[in-house]
Amino acid sequence: MKFKHLAIFWFVLTFFLAAVSPGHPSEVAPRKPNLVILIADQLRYQSLGYAGDQRAITPCIDRLAAEGMNFHNYVVSTPVCAASRATFMTGKYASSTGMVINELRLNPNQDCLGHVLTAAGYETIYLGKWHLWANELGGHEKVANAFTPPGFYRLGFNDFWAAYNFGHDNYHAWYFRDTPKPHRIVGYGPDHFTDLAIEQIRARGLSAKPFALVLSYGPPHDPWAAENVPRQWYEKFRGVDFPLPETWQDRPDSHMDRNAEPNRWLSYWKPRLPEFMRVYYAMTANLDWNVSRILNCLQRLGIENDTIVAFTSDHGEQFGAHGRVFKLTFYDESARVPLLIRWPGKIPAGHRSDACMASPDLMPTLLGLAGLRIPSQVEGMNLAAQAQGKPGPEPNFAFLQGMGHTCSWSDGFEWRALRNKQFTYAVYRSDGKELLFDNIADPRQAKDLAQDASHQARLVELRSKLNDKRAELQDTFEACSWYNSHWTQDRNILRGAKGEFHRDPPQN
Repeated sequence: MKFKHLAIFWFVLTFFLAAVSPGHPSEVAPRKPNLVILIADQLRYQSLGYAGDQRAITPCIDRLAAEGMNFHNYVVSTPVCAASRATFMTGKYASSTGMVINELRLNPNQDCLGHVLTAAGYETIYLGKWHLWANELGGHEKVANAFTPPGFYRLGFNDFWAAYNFGHDNYHAWYFRDTPKPHRIVGYGPDHFTDLAIEQIRARGLSAKPFALVLSYGPPHDPWAAENVPRQWYEKFRGVDFPLPETWQDRPDSHMDRNAEPNRWLSYWKPRLPEFMRVYYAMTANLDWNVSRILNCLQRLGIENDTIVAFTSDHGEQFGAHGRVFKLTFYDESARVPLLIRWPGKIPAGHRSDACMASPDLMPTLLGLAGLRIPSQVEGMNLAAQAQGKPGPEPNFAFLQGMGHTCSWSDGFEWRALRNKQFTYAVYRSDGKELLFDNIADPRQAKDLAQDASHQARLVELRSKLNDKRAELQDTFEACSWYNSHWTQDRNILRGAKGEFHRDPPQN
């Protein structure tokens, strides 16, 4: 009898414990995926092997394209470093972040990527270039401009920080941890930052907690000198022919904010561009090798199936196309950059999406893939379904904003643009000039159709859509100096197009 009562007791106890348990083992929420986000600086889409460039040595990046999703129409909404990075962190346009040019300090009172990750239990790691802290034009060598102190201005990246604000002298690189004491790197900086990333992945990869690591590389940003890249990578391109682009012009574009002096354009830029491209491709090849080291580390640890890897760039590079160098323009060489997302078993291998995705969409898409909260202030669209090869809503076009000069409060260079699956439409503020390109029939954007009578209906349609998007974002298309007097104080951003900033709960 005793045994019968004991059996009944254990049955009742087991039933009770199961009833009050938060869930049966089969119902326990699965561990969130790790995130590894790799960001190049000034790497354009067209200079990669998977995009068709036969000169590129990018087998690992090409492998990412073969193993994941290639958003081949992806563009950055404001193609300049700090504005692009602010958009990635917030999921908002430059008009809403207030980061309209470089060398401004981003307002931290916004619900950012790192905040969401921290609130969801992720360990957050940031390595490399930050470019959201300094509030001085120039002075990049000053510790006060290079060191972002722990706290609000790190935007939720709280667990491991090894970063600097700005700098592209790759053999004199440095970074800061949690004090203003610089850590000077011996050797090639990007290789060392990859070493740090591998150390962090090894230390955290088998933890019960997921991790999110952002590694922001400096290359292939200028200066493009042979001594700014390892010799073995430069030698791979010695003797390779780099002709001037098809859309080269012997007169620089008058709407370009820098390097537009005609004599210097011919005496300096024209003869040097082939060598600059040679170094750029060497830097890109080394970048590819470092990306391969990250992917190999994930594979060796056995966590590649548990890790979302995203590879992108903050903007591209013109290299003389359309009479321009550097960035901050709507032309594809500047605005169109790689976006590859891999998650084995969840994202189909070798797929390509033609969605009109722009940089404000990246943050909500990564959060959507990981099953995390998307802040209410985010202006981009969650394209997690497209990333997984599924049908779902997508933008009708990508909206682009040129808010002014690259880094000074100089007027006359402002523009707005949109890019859909076929056309790019753009308009300059200074003189009202409009441009229209058919990117399918004319992928180099060599023929402006704005004055073509057969395209006037299209021009009117796209102009209307652009103005509607501006109205939605409260983007009043001001002169560059207007933002200085209305949105900033001492190059600190106080507000944007939608007013002062605030965080969504919970606060982290």
